[in-house]
Amino acid sequence: MPRHFREEVMFEPFDRKVDRRNFLKISGMLGVGVAATTVMPVSEALAFDKGLHKVTRTKNTMGTLVAITVMHPSVDQADAAIEKAYAEMERVTKLLDRFDSASPVAALNRDGKIDGMPEEMAQVLTAANYYHRISGGTFDVTVKPVVDLYQETYRKTGKVPATKAIEDAVALVDGGMLQLDVQDGKLVQRRSARLMKPGMGVTLDGIAKGYVIDAGAKALEQENIAHALINAGGDIRAIGGKGSDRAWTVAVRHPDKDIAYADKIRMQNGAVATSGNYEIYFDKERLYHHIVKPTDGMSPHELASASVWAKDVTTADALSTAVFVMGSHKGTRFIESLPDCEALVISRINKKTATKGWVSAA
Repeated sequence: MPRHFREEVMFEPFDRKVDRRNFLKISGMLGVGVAATTVMPVSEALAFDKGLHKVTRTKNTMGTLVAITVMHPSVDQADAAIEKAYAEMERVTKLLDRFDSASPVAALNRDGKIDGMPEEMAQVLTAANYYHRISGGTFDVTVKPVVDLYQETYRKTGKVPATKAIEDAVALVDGGMLQLDVQDGKLVQRRSARLMKPGMGVTLDGIAKGYVIDAGAKALEQENIAHALINAGGDIRAIGGKGSDRAWTVAVRHPDKDIAYADKIRMQNGAVATSGNYEIYFDKERLYHHIVKPTDGMSPHELASASVWAKDVTTADALSTAVFVMGSHKGTRFIESLPDCEALVISRINKKTATKGWVSAA
């Protein structure tokens, strides 16, 4: 069923075992190709706010339900803009699908290098390198060997990988060894990327979904949409409010599915993304999950979730992963050192900590 946003939007990551964030979400996120292109049942169009209509469509893309709500005087124009946003998101998804052997990301992982990569991939890898640097290495897209090891070992044995196997995989993790022939996210010269150690690989799990959502938002703005909200499996991008300076109210889901929500916030513009141990996990205690520390290949145990507000979902996506790895104290201090960013973290013992600028609407 489609999710129709009304006065409140549930910020709702899926909490299924091995099914959401790591681009394996449900049918593989970006893993087994773009999900079915059939739009879920018809748009909702309601008279709203002095001639604005609220038009909501929900579609299965990136392996998750993506709901786009637009406030616009014309239902037809809103529908057309939403369709263009979905088309753009699906186009970018195909470029960043590491499981598709024909994608440029898969080519980089297979060959250890790529020349002439698309601008979108260059922008994502450039952003990944930037967040790797400012986070002190806690955000690292080269953790692919470790993530692959956990997934394959648990699938085959149901057990944690051997210590030596983890150490060998960690030896291949080094974001500084991902070298790019780009400048300011733009392709230059040979437009190349290189993995400088044999056996390295990149997984864009913690950043590409955000980039795809931002691409959808940009498509809406190019259609002169001034009021919209994108909810992609719980990652949120707001364009303006609901009209007449009315903000969207977003309920941030608690990592414990038995608790209705962790907090509510109001958004006019910007984005929120969450990383959590409930997204993809391998054991019932959730001690081993898809987020791993680049330094030792182990999953961080302090936090259950980390939500970050930022200007765009690309930023929020990457920073929420970094904060989850850092932990509550270091992570919130890190976010407070950055402009236009806020965070809310929840520990495994249900302790909530927010940055000074996080404004609750609960």
